Amino acid sequence: MEKYNNINKKLKIRDSFNKELPADTITGNTRRQVTSACFSYVTPKKTANPILIHASKEMLSAIGLTEEDSKQKHFLDVFTGNTLLENTNPYAMCYGGHQFGHWAGQLGDGRAINLTEIEHNNKHWALQLKGAGETPYSRTADGLAVLRSSIREYLCSEAMFYLGVPTTRALSIALTGDKVLRDVLYDGNPADEKGAVVCRVAPSFLRFGSYEIFASRKDETNLRILVNYTIKHHFPKIEETDENKYLKFFKEVTKSTLAMLIHWQRVGFVHGVMNTDNMSILGLTIDYGPYGWLEGYEEGWTPNTTDKQYKRYHFGNQSNIGLWNLYQLANALAMLLDNTEGLESILNDFRDDYHQEYLKMMKSKIGLFTKIKKDSNLLHNLEEILQLTETDMTLFFRNLSNFKKETNPLEDTSFLDPIMDSFYKPSEVTSSILERWKQWFVLYSSRLQKEALSNSQRKEKMDAINPKYVLRNYMAQLAIDMADKGDYSVLNELFNLLKKPYNEQNESEKWFAKRPEWARHKVGCSMLSCSS
Repeated sequence: MEKYNNINKKLKIRDSFNKELPADTITGNTRRQVTSACFSYVTPKKTANPILIHASKEMLSAIGLTEEDSKQKHFLDVFTGNTLLENTNPYAMCYGGHQFGHWAGQLGDGRAINLTEIEHNNKHWALQLKGAGETPYSRTADGLAVLRSSIREYLCSEAMFYLGVPTTRALSIALTGDKVLRDVLYDGNPADEKGAVVCRVAPSFLRFGSYEIFASRKDETNLRILVNYTIKHHFPKIEETDENKYLKFFKEVTKSTLAMLIHWQRVGFVHGVMNTDNMSILGLTIDYGPYGWLEGYEEGWTPNTTDKQYKRYHFGNQSNIGLWNLYQLANALAMLLDNTEGLESILNDFRDDYHQEYLKMMKSKIGLFTKIKKDSNLLHNLEEILQLTETDMTLFFRNLSNFKKETNPLEDTSFLDPIMDSFYKPSEVTSSILERWKQWFVLYSSRLQKEALSNSQRKEKMDAINPKYVLRNYMAQLAIDMADKGDYSVLNELFNLLKKPYNEQNESEKWFAKRPEWARHKVGCSMLSCSS
């Protein structure tokens, strides 16, 4: 019994969400419209034969546990939903959202159940199981998740953290022993897949839709309660008695959202489903569904099959969608304000602020750290040329740091050598395309002369900004294919590789390569659906 209870003793339960906010008065787990409540109490579905696949040593430590703890049956039972932690009351959150630009009404945690909140080392964490069964918000779905999507979420959330991108985290991933019926391509051919559960971790899983749902129902009372709660627990620098606290709150949300978007663009990440119910109020990357990293640099690329026709959420449009989503949040918060001028001013500033931060970020990616006004033209030209022939984004920016500023492209025909590996079809880099590159490198070489850094110093700074390793879709799919056979070696290899994405890791050079041709159109390696 001592071993069985030590996880309970180690975790410092500090629930606030389900103690300070209004609960659903109906306790039955039936699909329904939930009004005047922020959440519904739910018990996770028991799993048939759970098996722990992997647990993050770093996240275990962050919440006050050890690797030894993760090997105990109690850990497995708790983080697959078979056992509840003592003195906890799991719940699913109520929220709405705009999906693909249209109000979708109530959505909520359809396959996520919050176990509890804890504190450790002065940090607050909410623990949430994804794939733990149905809730009142599951609509027509079963609330479960499959192995392939769970591996993608588990690997990606931790990979993003080590890239320096604001994100939710992942504690563990486990098989449930249950079969889950899914139609991967939505083509009328469903099949059984292995069920799995991921434990997600974040300071909070509140999202824009959490506030929108109350505004859509003209429920000012509960909207105010939720915003006040959010400020109290997650924006403590804002005084609760400040008459401008709602404007200051919105300003902080816009700042963190902007920072997150800049990081996405920096590493070439495309979320794929930027609905307002997938936008964290804390500016964290949340809900890893059909995401992807750019292979060839293509501003119009989206990884989401559902978004294939209109490409609302493509790479180059993420900042515009971020702003659009902030407008929807502002519309919700307007109910709490006497006038909307302050909100409008903050929104108007967003676009200019984004352009300034984007320019600063892109300059750093190519090794420009001094302020010169004409740099925007150099960057704009680069973004155009990168799309003339398929050019791998990660390889290009990482290898650009090897370019020597004393190189004269007009005399040295080897000026393209440092980046040649980034071209998918080097034979296309001839005539007009070669000339465009030559003209750009002439300007780039000249511009580098105005930087005080030596070549080696510049390379060090660029390599700290441009990752060498990212979780390309084909890499995740390789891990999924092997895991489906019971072999988790690739999952473990990638998990460790992606903890040091800016390091050379010469022993892992095979992962620093363009997407292989076999993966160009393979399911899971090019575009993905929301199926899970």
